[in-house]
Amino acid sequence: MKLITFNPFRTIGIPNISYIKPEQMFKEIDRIKDADFILFPENWQVNSLVYGLNKNIFPSIQSIQLGYSKIEMTRALWTVCPEHIPYTEILGSSSENIEKVLNTFPFPFVAKENRNSMGKGVFLIENEEDFYEYAKKVDTFYIQEYLENDGRDLRVCVVGNEIVASYWRIGANGEFLHNVARGGEISYDFVPKEACELVLSIAKNLNINHAGFDIMFSEGKPYILEFNTLFGNQGMSRLDTSIETKIFEYLLTQYKPPYPTGPISPLTGEQIS
Repeated sequence: MKLITFNPFRTIGIPNISYIKPEQMFKEIDRIKDADFILFPENWQVNSLVYGLNKNIFPSIQSIQLGYSKIEMTRALWTVCPEHIPYTEILGSSSENIEKVLNTFPFPFVAKENRNSMGKGVFLIENEEDFYEYAKKVDTFYIQEYLENDGRDLRVCVVGNEIVASYWRIGANGEFLHNVARGGEISYDFVPKEACELVLSIAKNLNINHAGFDIMFSEGKPYILEFNTLFGNQGMSRLDTSIETKIFEYLLTQYKPPYPTGPISPLTGEQIS
């Protein structure tokens, strides 16, 4: 099984893998054509790889393209689990829509930039001045209701078709954002089974095979806030194996040799003679 990665930091230790810089993609087209799987391409590469070269990529095209845009992500989530999405409005930037938002959402509410991670680009809007400042920065308004919560949210990480990690992120000193990158703490205690079942159902329906889902419980009900295809590894300390090993094991289950072969080694990806 021949593997090529465009992101060496997320594939360290995976057997039979070689690295190509994303910007060298078209100069290395023959090597790419010869590979069985292409790992961690950037969003701009995906259409050429999947539609032009018919390559198998990991994460899936759905994981990459939906994970790239909060707007497209939310629209997809509306199709599979609308009852588990906070009330959200996606509107073009205009004076009419500024008025609509202020007439629709009571303070506080949440405003987001379309593309960002680690808690960046997420704003708690507590008054009109806050919203006007946000409105100056974006071309499209992404507005969600504020969910009452107990100061924490849940991160559930999927690789392949299984959950590899799940943990609470607890906001520092009652902070609005709970991200570990923003000072949040991690707890593995009492992760609700229903949240994990919800994530697996969504991942299966959308063909998401590498993502960290953020879930908030409000009045006892789980809500999907978003998912991040390139999730952090801060909560992976309890894993009995590495994320890279989980990725490799999953790729082995997806590998279809072009001709009859002997069994494939789970350690090297090579045929056992």
